[in-house]
Formats: sequence, structure tokens, C-alpha cells
Amino acid sequence: MITNIEELYAAFRQVMENKRWWDTDNKWEILLGAILVQNTNWRNVDYALVNLEEATQFLPEKILALELDELQDLIRPSGFYKGKSATIMGVLTWLKENHFDLEAVAGKSFSELRKELLAIKGIGEETADALLVYVFEHSTFIADKYAQRLFEKFGVAFSGYKQLKRAVLWPSTMDTLKAQNLHGWIIEYGQAYLKNDERWQAGPLKEFRLTLSETADPK
Repeated sequence: MITNIEELYAAFRQVMENKRWWDTDNKWEILLGAILVQNTNWRNVDYALVNLEEATQFLPEKILALELDELQDLIRPSGFYKGKSATIMGVLTWLKENHFDLEAVAGKSFSELRKELLAIKGIGEETADALLVYVFEHSTFIADKYAQRLFEKFGVAFSGYKQLKRAVLWPSTMDTLKAQNLHGWIIEYGQAYLKNDERWQAGPLKEFRLTLSETADPK
């Protein structure tokens, strides 16, 4: 188990700016963006979000009222639009059962909510965790590709999302804001310093090492 996540957070805090990863307070926009960003870059997602905002103002009732081909046309710039449109409809149909009350849904336990998200077709481990952290304000580690590559540089390699996720002992002191910060910092740091070895050696955290020990299951 990786046991020094708090130390990693403190190290990042020394070298990274405190800023929000999602530049919006609209949780419906965040929810849609988390689905649309699968297997594409954010520039393409922006085009799709502009289309959705113009057509629906990100209101879930309006999106559900769209014909499937209408939704597909709106999100086409993000790629894989058929699968993503089905996922969006699936998530919103699930939320409709809770009267689109995001706070009420967030009140469910972490394990129950994560299980329900993963049961929706098209919602994988990474998207579920992103929704938990950014939409439902739970706290957990998002073991995305940048985290996997970064942790390997820090001395511990894992084969895929699930393995790294299981290996992280997530401290109770890591609240939602810290979870959001750490996720954003890992991506930003990775974009800046994981391009090649020369860039890595220029990074301020090149000497950081993860601490491993046998301990309880992570969150």
C-alpha cells in the first residue's frame, strides 16, 4: 500500500498553484464534461459543451427530452458520440429517479454511490471517481493515466487503473477539495514534466518517492 499521499499532497502544494481544475460551478456541466472527455481531448469537449449549452442550458430535463440523434449531433465533436449519448441518457435517467436532486444522491454512502455509477453502461472506474469527487463531493483517489505514469516515476509501477487505485491508502484527512486539488495537480504536472526524460529531470518533484507498506484496504 502507498501510505504517504499526504506527503505527496504537501509536496505538490509547494510547487503548484491553488486553482480549480473545473472552471465552472455548474455541476451538470461538470457531469457532462466528465462523460464527454472519455477518449478525447478537452478542446473537442468544449465544442460539444457549447452545443449542449446553447440547446439545453445543461438542464437535465431538456437533455432527456432530446431525440437520441439530436443529442448525438450536439456532442459529435467529442467523438464516440453514439456511445457517449447513450451514457448521458443513462446517467440522467438514473438521476431522474432521484428528481435530479444531486445533493440527495450525494448523501448516499461512497460505496453505494460508486456501485450505482459503475452499473450504468459507459461509466468506468475513472469516470465514476471523477463524478464522485467533482459532482457528488465525495473524496477518493482518481488513478488516471497521468497518475499511473507519475507514480511509476516516483518509483512504483502499477498495471492499470484498478491496481493503482487498490494500492493507495487514502487518508481520512484528504477531503473533497484536497482530492480535487491533487487530481488537477497530477494532470498539470504530468502535462508539463512527463513529455520526456529531459522535462522530467527539470521538474521540482523528480526526487519524490512513494512509501509502501502492508496495511488496510484503500477507499
